[in-house]
Amino acid sequence: MTRRPLRIGVSACLFHADPTRPVFNGKPLYYLERSMARWVASEREPSFRSLVYMLPDPRDHGAATAMDVADDLDGLVLQGGVDVSPRTYGEEPRRPEWSGDALRDEYELALVRAMVDAGKPVLGICRGHQLLNVAFGGSLHQDIKDEVEGARVHRDAGVYDRLAHEISFEPGAWLAGLYEAPRARVNSVHHQAIKRLGRGVKVSARSTEDDIIEAIEVEATAWVRGVQWHPEFAHESEAGVGLLDNAPILREFLQASAARRGGPPEGR
Repeated sequence: MTRRPLRIGVSACLFHADPTRPVFNGKPLYYLERSMARWVASEREPSFRSLVYMLPDPRDHGAATAMDVADDLDGLVLQGGVDVSPRTYGEEPRRPEWSGDALRDEYELALVRAMVDAGKPVLGICRGHQLLNVAFGGSLHQDIKDEVEGARVHRDAGVYDRLAHEISFEPGAWLAGLYEAPRARVNSVHHQAIKRLGRGVKVSARSTEDDIIEAIEVEATAWVRGVQWHPEFAHESEAGVGLLDNAPILREFLQASAARRGGPPEGR
């Protein structure tokens, strides 16, 4: 008698209909980065073996709701991607290129609320980390360089995931309990960042050079955490050498997912 694998949902990135795109004749698409799926499924502890599911927007599928999705999952990962729309946190975009994707925001916010209401774990990565803060009433810097004086470069398309910097763990916070060292290096692939913290959102790590918030934890009925960097890139790329070992983060998320699942073992 063994338990079924954990059911871990990953929110989809959206390609909206674009008549200029030759692939699939410009039709709307969902996609999941392979590195994300591989990282979430990389834990080798038998108790935490996982099946990874890309989650379409429930609104696209008849009578199903976000709560139906939450009921079926053990945990949720919000992957990175396009900007969160400033309109989602009550601001107007100061530049057209910072308009983000409000449709994706709505879809992911519904999933977050359903998972939290169900008491199930949520891990946000990059955009997902930012969206979690917005879900609890916080706001974002629309562009770090534009809004934070003296900030280091946090995104460079020319080097992409090879760009890295040092972070420090907040004493007594979630990450400080996972790692012995008070500091680590992480990759950096973002130009937005948390500005005003949401309700119950606590800082877990900051960039040592400019104090940008790099990780959060949320005081909620569910295990809710976010990291600004990309663990999945570090897991697969040579650029991950010398960076933080993200396995403890994944393991704690999966452990929380397994604990919340409960129920009797299922036979094989």
